[in-house]
Amino acid sequence: MSRKVALITGASRGIGEAIAKTLSQDYDIVMNYANRKESAQQVLQQLADGNHHMIQCDVSNEQQVKDMMDEILAKYGRIDVVVNNAGITKDNLLLRMSEEEFEDVIDINLKGTYHCIRHVAKIMMKQRSGKIVNMASVVGLCGNAGQVNYAASKGGVIAMTKAVAKELAPRGICVNAVAPGFIETEMTAQLSDTVKQTAISSIAMKRFGKVEEIANVVKFLCSDDSNYITGQVITVDGGMVM
Repeated sequence: MSRKVALITGASRGIGEAIAKTLSQDYDIVMNYANRKESAQQVLQQLADGNHHMIQCDVSNEQQVKDMMDEILAKYGRIDVVVNNAGITKDNLLLRMSEEEFEDVIDINLKGTYHCIRHVAKIMMKQRSGKIVNMASVVGLCGNAGQVNYAASKGGVIAMTKAVAKELAPRGICVNAVAPGFIETEMTAQLSDTVKQTAISSIAMKRFGKVEEIANVVKFLCSDDSNYITGQVITVDGGMVM
């Protein structure tokens, strides 16, 4: 029998890359990327053996998302898992934040997640099975100065996760969210030592998390071991938000 198929958006680096590598042990992976084609190709070559694929798609564009889902369905005949990981930041203080900075983050992080859920839901409802995991953030739970746009987008992802979970549960589809705290990625590597130390002081475990620690939680939520879990937000933050 062919393996189940998992789509990971924003899979060319960071948390998305770790999720693709972890899930490739058990799933045929479809890696979505927006602009980083070379990075995506490098990740694709590092996946475990399987029938893997990569697709360029701007998740904020509904037609591109529909075309992506159609391409996956034509190639594999099924979509069993979607991990909505694509996201951006455009940080600024509220009074300095432009409308464009606000809308760009909402369009990718929130609307992009909506587009992917909406178009894969039709496929999963016919299958009467599926797992959707949305990448949120602790910022969507507690806010953060200078990230009004990001906090709004991730708070929206959390609320959307709960609403969609209620709609799709009768069809055997589980919808959950993972809310990472500070994780060691290219993004956090750019923070100053002062900012890093301030962040670490707020974390009970006194360290940043690793991308593999997020990927392992996602793997659980995609597996049959989580078949009775839906509408939940799992924080993976070392005890930052309790």
